[in-house]
Amino acid sequence: MSDRLHQNANQPCAVLHQLPEGFLDCPADRLIQLLPGPTLFDLPGKDPRPLFISTLLHGNEDSGLNAIQTVLKQQLPRGLRRSLLLFIGNVRAAAQQRRTLPDQLDYNRIWPGTKIMNHPLVAMARWIFDYAACRRPIASIDIHNNTGFNPPYGCVPKLEPHFIALARMFSSYIVHFERPFGTHTAAFSTLCPAVTVECGKAGKESATQQAVGLIEACLDLQAFDNEIRAPDQIDLLRTYAIVKPPRDASISFDGQRADFIFRKDIDRLNFKEIQAGEVFGFVENDFHKLEILPGDGLDSPPGDYFDYVNGKILLNKAAIPAMLTCDPQAVKLDCLCYLMHRINLDGARLYSE
Repeated sequence: MSDRLHQNANQPCAVLHQLPEGFLDCPADRLIQLLPGPTLFDLPGKDPRPLFISTLLHGNEDSGLNAIQTVLKQQLPRGLRRSLLLFIGNVRAAAQQRRTLPDQLDYNRIWPGTKIMNHPLVAMARWIFDYAACRRPIASIDIHNNTGFNPPYGCVPKLEPHFIALARMFSSYIVHFERPFGTHTAAFSTLCPAVTVECGKAGKESATQQAVGLIEACLDLQAFDNEIRAPDQIDLLRTYAIVKPPRDASISFDGQRADFIFRKDIDRLNFKEIQAGEVFGFVENDFHKLEILPGDGLDSPPGDYFDYVNGKILLNKAAIPAMLTCDPQAVKLDCLCYLMHRINLDGARLYSE
């Protein structure tokens, strides 16, 4: 089945105004039997200004689908409190319980602002963005899962009060990001307050319930506060560096021989303030080095975060990692981790005394 779908000549993805029979109980890996491909649902509610939700941009991250199914079961019989634009993304990858398939682009790198040009999925994302823009959404939520141990957290591209308020509805951990390019949330931040929420590991009921709470709160939302409430209860961080092994390098987490042998409990370091000298793993040869890419809006290299001493990979400055995982495939498709530092509400980095 092609990812480029046409309902008519001007519509690069399916648009449905009601749910197909069986949708509310359909697991992610069987959606391909109900939907023709990427699908935008436009569902009416008592308040016509919609909430936008995207889920399954990565096919193996199903907490968002489970959460919206839970909410719709509760609200549809008596009518949605607010109109809903719901985008169901990579149903082909979901059918195989994969993030993406080998012939696909990452569905969370195709949105306006992407560096990818002249691709049907990029055109589809632009069309969905324009469709939503005409409806003036009150907020946008993009729901994801992690493969490693992380607390629930929200990611925002802007530090404006409405964005912080939206993220705070989900978690006290809020990450300000400016890369990667082409994410759904970065694109929709030009339309409305927007957040990416990371719910923890897929398949966990706690991850689903965390997303349910946010969706319900947003469907009830009348307006955002113009001031940030209880700022001392927010743990605000910014991504400064993205860490990747070289594309052709082999990696392991179980001690098996590889170019990079990472510690098997590395994902337990997520959201902890790690000091210089922490061992991340080992390298087979001295010439193997991790790639450190900018995580903020600057194009200049962020500097080296690691030393390589007697085969050990050592953090050389304090940092707070996120999205560390022990899944080699996830590392290959995305990254080993993001390295963060705390910031204040003005965006200035906070340095430990």
